[in-house]
Amino acid sequence: MALAPLAPLSLSLNTFARAVARNHPGLFRRLGEHAHAKFVLDPTDLPFVILLEPRGGAPKVTVRRRSAQGDARIAGPLAAFLGLVHGAYDGDALFFSRDLVIEGDTAAALALRNAIDDAELDFAEEAARLSGPFAAPLRRIITLTERRMGICLSRPPEELAW
Repeated sequence: MALAPLAPLSLSLNTFARAVARNHPGLFRRLGEHAHAKFVLDPTDLPFVILLEPRGGAPKVTVRRRSAQGDARIAGPLAAFLGLVHGAYDGDALFFSRDLVIEGDTAAALALRNAIDDAELDFAEEAARLSGPFAAPLRRIITLTERRMGICLSRPPEELAW
């Protein structure tokens, strides 16, 4: 992945973020005063960072090889990010165990976490909606990937969530 071009990933993540914004408009409203903050998401096990700019509900995502400047930086393994988004892991537990590290504007990072919790996002379902006639095969691939890799790509049933 270190040599892969980042432009296609940025384009894909932008499309995905705009779809999430359309399907969950309250997500960005919930950010309140932090709706225009810049968030650096740093999956420490990948060779890039993701700059998320909510822009009041018209999000922009940029993928960069090196660190980016933002109001808040959240760093940790990709699995921790995905588990947090899908409600499989408790954000406070991830923070206190140092699996996720927050730097900069912690109020903005907390607002983002609370907005994501409230939206009850399911990235697998969002991707399936975008894939049209390929939704069913994509869901099967996602389920297989979750089992094989042990990462959370979709929201677990309520009885399994924290």
